[in-house]
Amino acid sequence: MDKSQKVAVVGAGLAGSEAAWQLAERGHAVSLFEMRPVRMTAAHKTGECAELVCSNSFKSRAVENAHGLLKAEMALHKSMILATGERFSVPAGQALAIDRDAFSQAVTKQLKAHPKIYYCLEEVIDIATLIQKFSHVLIATGPLTSDAFAVSLQEILGAQYLSFYDAIAPVVTAESIDMNIAFRASRYGKGEADYINCPLNFEQYEAFIEAVMKAEKVELHKFEDSRPFEGCLPIEVMAERGVDTLRFGPLKPVGLEHPETGKRFHAVVQLRQENSLGSLYNLVGFQTKMTWTSQKEVLTLIPGLENAEFVRLGSVHRNTFINAPALLNPQLNLKSAPNVYFAGQITGVEGYMESTAMGILAARQIAASLEKRTEAPPSVDTMLGALIRYITTTEAAEFQPMNANFGLLDPPQKKMRKSERKAWYAERAMAKAKEYLSM
Repeated sequence: MDKSQKVAVVGAGLAGSEAAWQLAERGHAVSLFEMRPVRMTAAHKTGECAELVCSNSFKSRAVENAHGLLKAEMALHKSMILATGERFSVPAGQALAIDRDAFSQAVTKQLKAHPKIYYCLEEVIDIATLIQKFSHVLIATGPLTSDAFAVSLQEILGAQYLSFYDAIAPVVTAESIDMNIAFRASRYGKGEADYINCPLNFEQYEAFIEAVMKAEKVELHKFEDSRPFEGCLPIEVMAERGVDTLRFGPLKPVGLEHPETGKRFHAVVQLRQENSLGSLYNLVGFQTKMTWTSQKEVLTLIPGLENAEFVRLGSVHRNTFINAPALLNPQLNLKSAPNVYFAGQITGVEGYMESTAMGILAARQIAASLEKRTEAPPSVDTMLGALIRYITTTEAAEFQPMNANFGLLDPPQKKMRKSERKAWYAERAMAKAKEYLSM
């Protein structure tokens, strides 16, 4: 096979796995490189593709929600990651939550079985060698890019990386939750009562906040950037911003009255099902950089979790991303090296589906190049197109990672109620997405 028909995808996370599949399904041969389990990261536990290291939620399915709209657009693109996630979903109300082990195992099996995908179990440490060997190179190494590869990338990028810290939420066994205190309910009673809720009164909440503030935290190296991403703040960072910050964030009690007594609470900690069996639950929004010893002391102050069995405690890991507006074209390739593409969280999108979406779009652009044609990015009126616009046109000096949200879309010209506006966004986006795919 000559060089003009070879594609290298580096990283078999969500974006890399999706991109490799999309290209292979179009008939293009792909070499998919993954370093795990030969070389592990601080956050991964397995060598499987598309391992979910933080939450197990792909967020809302509702198309009137920005995350749901993104998934609806991705479904039109026949996303393998989304389809596999649906196959291994667990109850979570309106959200798409995943049995993470079964999911990643299924993704791995599909990729390794595809005749157009050559799975390479090795760490890539030199981007220049790949560029010489392959006509197109896609970097999808994500926030946990190895140090050696990061150095190699920095040599060709000519720009410094930015970094912040993301944290893994703790997981407890379902049987260790005291259901005499906790109760099942979904916010505002929407969908099934899939969440377990631990209520706190004023005194309990104040004691919890005080304990979080006093807890020992993981020390960061002096050379590491400790700035947190605003969309994924550790609970201790939120607590430092004010005593009520957490109860207006992940501990907000709104819409979570007790289903039997109707009692309202000062704050509520929600737990979401982690696996298909329903034997494990994770603490929603409880990113933390507290030490493991401190976590056990602090989290057992939560009513209903006094005797909780923690099967996984939170941990902190580096999250690295490039300064995309300064480096990337809207086609997701480098301005300085057009045959090198980027996808996933390393581009500056935040979230599982957002990362996967970049894999879809990068694959489409690579396929177009291989097929000697051009393809414009999706309309900015779609969530996919709006994300591309954000990461490639934001002021480089102010660039921060971004989730899918309706604020990325151009607003309607006439005034609408919030609910009407969301429906309007969704209708316009889906029409534009279908139009794009029909071209």
